[in-house]
Amino acid sequence: MNLASVFGITVVAILITLYEWPKMNKNQKKEKCAFVSLTISGWLLAVLLVYFPDMPGPTDLIDMIFKPFGKLLQK
Repeated sequence: MNLASVFGITVVAILITLYEWPKMNKNQKKEKCAFVSLTISGWLLAVLLVYFPDMPGPTDLIDMIFKPFGKLLQK
């Protein structure tokens, strides 16, 4: 099941790339670099969530950082 999910995620990422890439001009090197990096990071996060569904999210990191400050302000 996990392998099929990863294959589906990969197909969707490839389809998005094939749809968006021709619309970008050859001169837009920074935009292409940003597109590739965001697509790869999104693909990687999606695959990680398939294999580790209980992985902590970004709000858990924010809570871990700011919870001590909240305790200091309550006293």
